[in-house]
Amino acid sequence: MVMKNEAVWLWYPGDFEIHQGMLQNFKREERGMGWPAYWYIDDCHRNVSFKRNYELAQATQFIVYAQGTGYVDVNGTKHPLGKQIQCSAGSTDIQVFVGNVQELPAIYIDGQVIKSDEGWLASNFITTLPAGHDALFTRKDQNPNVIVYQTKTVSPVAQRAVDGGVLYDFGRAVNGTVTVQTSSPITLCYGESETEARDVEMCYYKQENVTATTAVRKRAFRYVFVPDCQLGTVDLTAVHEYLPKDNPSQFTSDNKLINQIWQVATETLNLCSDLFFIDGIKRDRWIWAGDAYQANFINQYSFFNEDIDKRTLLALRGQDDIKQHMNTIVDYSMLWVIGVLNHYQMTGDREFLEIVYPKLESMVQYFIKQTNDKGFIYGRDQDWIFVDWSEMDKQGTVAAEQVLLLEVYQTIMTCGSVLNKSVDQYQMKYDQLWKNLMTYFWDDEKGAFIDSYESGKRHVTRHANIFAILFDVVDADKQRSILKNVLLNDQITQITTPYFKFFEQDALCKLGEQHRVYQVLLDYWGGMLDRGAVTFWEEFDPTQHGKEMYAMYGDPYGKSLCHAWGASPIYLLGRHFVGLRPTSPGYQTFEIKPELAEFKQLQTVLPVKNGTVTVAKNANQLSVTATRDGGTLIVNDQKLELLPNKTVTVEL
Repeated sequence: MVMKNEAVWLWYPGDFEIHQGMLQNFKREERGMGWPAYWYIDDCHRNVSFKRNYELAQATQFIVYAQGTGYVDVNGTKHPLGKQIQCSAGSTDIQVFVGNVQELPAIYIDGQVIKSDEGWLASNFITTLPAGHDALFTRKDQNPNVIVYQTKTVSPVAQRAVDGGVLYDFGRAVNGTVTVQTSSPITLCYGESETEARDVEMCYYKQENVTATTAVRKRAFRYVFVPDCQLGTVDLTAVHEYLPKDNPSQFTSDNKLINQIWQVATETLNLCSDLFFIDGIKRDRWIWAGDAYQANFINQYSFFNEDIDKRTLLALRGQDDIKQHMNTIVDYSMLWVIGVLNHYQMTGDREFLEIVYPKLESMVQYFIKQTNDKGFIYGRDQDWIFVDWSEMDKQGTVAAEQVLLLEVYQTIMTCGSVLNKSVDQYQMKYDQLWKNLMTYFWDDEKGAFIDSYESGKRHVTRHANIFAILFDVVDADKQRSILKNVLLNDQITQITTPYFKFFEQDALCKLGEQHRVYQVLLDYWGGMLDRGAVTFWEEFDPTQHGKEMYAMYGDPYGKSLCHAWGASPIYLLGRHFVGLRPTSPGYQTFEIKPELAEFKQLQTVLPVKNGTVTVAKNANQLSVTATRDGGTLIVNDQKLELLPNKTVTVEL
């Protein structure tokens, strides 16, 4: 976070995130071809003005540095950029005009009194808002158009002769470049798996005629295979690139597999969250709203990095005008809206909420224009009703979308109330939609929501039913009905993506099924570790073995083996086993309600806003310490206040 009264680079709010988000969505590479994202993408404003008034007690001076071309106006007199400007005592109006046709227009003001700290306003000549900034750019020698990554050299942990070449295993997922020492040109075949790297014809990334001086593109891999090569003739090292971030969380228990799952999940999220939450490091590298929604829930129990979440939310939303659903997916646009509320509950950042609220409300209005006379949202031409990869009846309006829309209305009502906005219209929309959802989609005979009432098939999948539990759409009786008839019913198609496993296990825990979820962690995520995973995958089907494990989208190696949504065990363990959650925005109040029957011993540190919580279990003794006020421990049907840095110990 940026300290108050500290000079930073400034820009029109959201423009840094939108511009860098555009660049991120152009970084996909597929089999040697660039693949820019296939949806509409905004870019930053090209000309921006900044202004501020100072009441100067004495004369002072300052210099304005800028990315772009422009000038400084002081009380009506123009001054050049990059030159020292003298100001007399008294009322001083300063305005800076900057244009940049290729990159982000931004300014940095260096001075003792007049400097680019909070208090500056930025205008796109239509709307004026508090100027944007980012904790990454606090020095005048930086350029906010250039992201400088830190690097770490990674040597192979093993290399062996195979298939007439040499296979190099770096022992971890690397997101970076390869440095080559060779006396003759070679071919590099990359792979997240050994199988992929050794498949010279079909590996996703391959580069031929590489010498010691060849520019090698940044890619993600664990293995590199060099065909037609002998051991000892080629030396490879990897240079991993990353943006450092703190990780206050820790987790150890008497179950070594659970400990390993936590560590691998942490590595997975870490790799998929540098500047933004991206889906995966090898294939897409795109910013997907559904992936980002889950990533911040996981982030909340590990890195607690507010800046990555803010950047991602702003990049996804783009400029004010809406031309298309995010990533073309209707449910992803709705998850973006709901994600804004989660960010506020996590951080208590009212300033960010005020900036993003107009874009939040216009997105909700965009949904409303896409509803029918029953209040149901439907897919239009070029819209993607995704929900999940699972087979689903998507004829007409779909139940899962309606449940999400209900939570969208709840979100806008909650956020609007915080900012003293009128939200009565959204309550009316909610009431109509809820009534018609129960009338048309709830099937009493099946004891669950059906996918589509228009098809007449009465087909039941898990998805709408899971959302209904998570967003409190149905009462306790219907929740128990869904648990019995859907979640614990093996006749209902199983979920194979970690994406919806996240939602499913979240719902099961909410219904008190921690024992079942614990076993899923061991079997599902542990199953990936049994297959040699060093990061968690985009999809996992325990029945698949060999090469078929890595296929997806019709591509033999299309599956991402490092995917953000695969890291959900961190959230499940932190939220539902340790039982930590905020009960008011920014953890002004929070509770710890442990469900630790699966553990004989456990020691964990989890972040909260401006602090941490330490929970330790040893046999039947539980100890909890919070470094900040506002906490309540709920155990043995008692509520115990947590005072800062005072340990509470109870017998279970």
